[in-house]
Amino acid sequence: MNIARIQSLLEQVRNGTVDVAEAMNDLRSLPFEDLGFARIDHHRLLRRGFPEVILCEGKTIEQVVVIAKKIVEKGATLLATRATPEMAEAIREAVPSAQYHAAARIVVAVTESKSPIEKRGTILVVSAGTSDIPVAEEAAVTAEVMGNPVERLFDVGVAGLHRLLAHRELLESARVIVVVAGMEGALASVVGGLVDAPVIAVPTSIGYGASFGGLAALLGMLNSCSPGVTVVNIDNGFGAGYAAGLMNR
Repeated sequence: MNIARIQSLLEQVRNGTVDVAEAMNDLRSLPFEDLGFARIDHHRLLRRGFPEVILCEGKTIEQVVVIAKKIVEKGATLLATRATPEMAEAIREAVPSAQYHAAARIVVAVTESKSPIEKRGTILVVSAGTSDIPVAEEAAVTAEVMGNPVERLFDVGVAGLHRLLAHRELLESARVIVVVAGMEGALASVVGGLVDAPVIAVPTSIGYGASFGGLAALLGMLNSCSPGVTVVNIDNGFGAGYAAGLMNR
């Protein structure tokens, strides 16, 4: 249930157009809704400023659809990550307003026209290589759905540093920067040394054998000599986009 809907309900109670019993029934599932296989945290929007997000991995299509419908029924914005095309199609049948961002593997249905939380600037999402774009897009779409202006700067890794330096003005104008890189993950340190904004580093599982599925990039980013660089888990574009959205309040 979004904030505007709760305010409207309270005003209706005050005006006498809705009785207390009816309002209580509407608010009964506000803390959480028990579906047996899931307990949806409808109160999260009020606590955190953004509703619960569905991680589709490990869930059946039927489970994802039921959870998605319940979130939308409460007037909250739907964000479902790591959705397969089959899951996305099933959600769209149940929620016609839903849109699938294939590169990000995210399904979105925005039910609130404007975020009630003011944003301070632009979030810039940077990827080292083209192979890192799916994780970068997950971060970018997440931040956008949270109401942030987002810019993208892709394929500017350290193997051709002039590609990054050609966009110094864009880098310096960003309020928060998300840097997505595989291999050795060096791009986060480079960007961190160029700007005065917080840098959120996202290691990806892209790389050859000794990258160990992103572990090399993760360790490289954790050991960055550039102050102000913070690191999320391997391939966690969602976590980076969400954190950037919180920083940009």
